Amino acid sequence: MERTPHILVVDDDREIRDLLGRFLVKHGLRVSAAADGREMQALLQGNAIDLIVMDVMMPGEDGLTLTRNLRAGKNRIPIIMLTAMGEDTDRIIGLEMGADDYMPKPFNPRELLARIKAVLRRFAEGGAVADGPVADADVVSFAGWTFEMAARELIAPGGAAVVLSGGEYELLHAFVTHPGRVLSRDQLLDIARGRNAQPFDRAIDVQVSRLRKKIEPDAKTPTLIKTVRGGGYMFTPKVVAGRGVAGGQS
Repeated sequence: MERTPHILVVDDDREIRDLLGRFLVKHGLRVSAAADGREMQALLQGNAIDLIVMDVMMPGEDGLTLTRNLRAGKNRIPIIMLTAMGEDTDRIIGLEMGADDYMPKPFNPRELLARIKAVLRRFAEGGAVADGPVADADVVSFAGWTFEMAARELIAPGGAAVVLSGGEYELLHAFVTHPGRVLSRDQLLDIARGRNAQPFDRAIDVQVSRLRKKIEPDAKTPTLIKTVRGGGYMFTPKVVAGRGVAGGQS
């Protein structure tokens, strides 16, 4: 028998916890609820949680802090953050800290259910996971490539330097710091904006096409940056902090 996914709702608003809990149970999911970080940790220790729906604005430790602490402890349970309408900063920071998706409040429960199922499906399909704290690294490697982020330089497996435009740099930076995760176009924009990217505009598909021509063995059949129908893009290689071996796989 297939196991029913177990969702943990973390929100200090009891009405939201109750209403959302009943809705998700009605649609075939198991649900536990926590009002704060302490209750969340207790439930995580005693249950096999498949996904966390986390409110950002909570008294004490807020959702951003709880997400950062979970990721610092190498906890890879997928997280969907609930943010106040219009709070772009919360969305940007949440994604940078390791949230997998976000929804603004007030939200449509059916849309949240669809996003929960989409994130669970992506994690069930698996994907590359960053090895080490690549988000803070100056240099990372993937598939034989070396990306010197601080110097804004990309080195090919054979040792040649590849020139990147400002938009291509921001796009690659977003991908290597979020490997194995499907990033929608809006998420890519949020991540890039969080780094004050001016050349990175809404022509995401054009930027992806240009970047593929520079790093893919065959840009017409991409294997490093895959298109996910209805979702966005996913960076598939394993990414590690430090320099790789030229011509090899990182």
